[in-house]
Amino acid sequence: MSKKSIPIPGLSFSWKRAIGITQVKREIAKKTGIPTSKAGIERKIGNVILKALFGRK
Repeated sequence: MSKKSIPIPGLSFSWKRAIGITQVKREIAKKTGIPTSKAGIERKIGNVILKALFGRK
């Protein structure tokens, strides 16, 4: 029976973060005001559609 390794909480490795993709995406989102995550884009599009239909509050 082999022993399964238990990951250390809070210790993980991300190759995207290591080469700087995360920082570039964050900077682009900050400058343009357009989120780079799927949920953020969906939220932004939903808000635009609702404002177009019902006008500004």
